[in-house]
Amino acid sequence: MSPLPTATLDTLFREARTHYHWQDRRVEPALLRELYDLVKMGPTSANCSPARFVFVTSQEGKEKLRPCLDAGNVEKTMAAPVNVIIGMDMEFYEKLPQLFPHADARAWFAGQPQKIHDTAFRNSSLQGGYLILAARALGLDCGPMSGFDAKKLDEAFFAGTSIRTNFLCNLGYGTPEKLYPRSPRLDFAEACRVE
Repeated sequence: MSPLPTATLDTLFREARTHYHWQDRRVEPALLRELYDLVKMGPTSANCSPARFVFVTSQEGKEKLRPCLDAGNVEKTMAAPVNVIIGMDMEFYEKLPQLFPHADARAWFAGQPQKIHDTAFRNSSLQGGYLILAARALGLDCGPMSGFDAKKLDEAFFAGTSIRTNFLCNLGYGTPEKLYPRSPRLDFAEACRVE
């Protein structure tokens, strides 16, 4: 594989920002499908793919979401064209015969709640990261966040299922003039070592 052009790296990382304010501009449903078609190609352990995504776009859906949010997250979330609930299926292993047919991978997880949780959380978090990068690649801005009541979210959106909330990400077209100054990052020596 060849390295990506500098402009692409800028779009995905160096110039991309977390957005809190949004243009009143619709995100087309076809773009959400295109987004998922990219996200699903990202690697997960044993191709377990535990993430489940709820794209909240309707006013009814947003009103279900509103009481689950911390007060400081309500305004920016309600203003975003799309709110994505990144969930994790705690029965993801039931799909492993389909997703990883090379071995009896289901048996690696069945009856092992801690391993199920760790794998679902780790890999759905990875898939949420893929969602952010894929959204940026498709011209969308992102606002990933915590700051919600997971129990309320699970009751509102996942009741009666094996899916639990991991985190949220607002999507749309941001208003760059309202961005905060970029926060600092740790340099290589502070965050890394090579052995």
